[in-house]
Amino acid sequence: MDGYALFAEAAGFGPGSLNNHGESLAGHPYSGTLAPGACIRITTGAQVPASANAVVIQENCSVRDQVVHIHTTVTAGANIRPPGQDVGCGDIVVRRARRINAFDVSWLAACGITEITVTQKPRVAVFSTGDELVEPGSDLGAGKIFDSNRRALLELLKELPVTITDLGILPDRTERIADALTQASATHDLLLTTGGVSVGDADFVKSVIETIGKLEFWRLNLKPGKPLAFGHIGDCLFFGLPGNPVSAIVTYLLIAQPALIRLCGGDPQPTKFYRATLTQPIQHSPGREEYQRGLLDFAAAGLQVSATGDQSSNRLATFSKADCLIRVPQESAEVAGGEFVDVVPFFGLIQAR
Repeated sequence: MDGYALFAEAAGFGPGSLNNHGESLAGHPYSGTLAPGACIRITTGAQVPASANAVVIQENCSVRDQVVHIHTTVTAGANIRPPGQDVGCGDIVVRRARRINAFDVSWLAACGITEITVTQKPRVAVFSTGDELVEPGSDLGAGKIFDSNRRALLELLKELPVTITDLGILPDRTERIADALTQASATHDLLLTTGGVSVGDADFVKSVIETIGKLEFWRLNLKPGKPLAFGHIGDCLFFGLPGNPVSAIVTYLLIAQPALIRLCGGDPQPTKFYRATLTQPIQHSPGREEYQRGLLDFAAAGLQVSATGDQSSNRLATFSKADCLIRVPQESAEVAGGEFVDVVPFFGLIQAR
């Protein structure tokens, strides 16, 4: 603090008067020893002389002819920040598996640390598959749909410290899919595809992975998102997300994103659920855990949530209005309005955890 540095006995000092014997400025410390009955002018950020143990702020002082009149009692340690107050010897500055942010960089710099060991950004390649897909903005022919899944995944991946390669749309041709995945696996750490992992006649991605790599598991007891494939081609990991847009987004958030965080060197935290009151009934068939898109309302009565309309797995419109996912346990049937449900806000999902 701007004021005067002095030595205070155990009972404190003041009110009283001291002679001003010099000054200590930020970056220009006082080089002498503080004599009995003396003080020095000091500014914010300046080093406190070893012979002083307190600072009285200038608002509590008046000065006349180099005599400082102190109008209050000052105790030892007042307005002084001791060495090691922010970080002590042996303390951890930044823990392993943490994504470095601006606050960490500032603290590292304050500690004089200019280099740390980090994990190299994983290289992620993204494909869509399906003869029905065309790029947004192109002509939409009969039987075609615009590719929205890849666009969503590319945007979601921007939230993570990864290097992204957009490899476009793959046709429903076994040889083309096999060639593309083989080539991409040689230069990437993880491949992310949507579509082609269900049981249809044109779903070739799963069989290709079984041929050129290893499929670790296929299908989840989850709605939306049952057809999800995970495996690897050599050292390259593979996630085959469902083709339905909502299913692709939900499985990315719940399954693929935590794996990517681990690949980035991070430590993915368990999904945090919050309790909310359901404002209207939710229909559900027992058997699979379901995640519906919801809209939260921080009402006076507490946190409330409502589903955002038709929950079909093709309904991207339910995401545009949503700010959370509502979890419905697999054993539940209809959940009545007024009951408590678990929700996970998107701000806890769409980011590196």
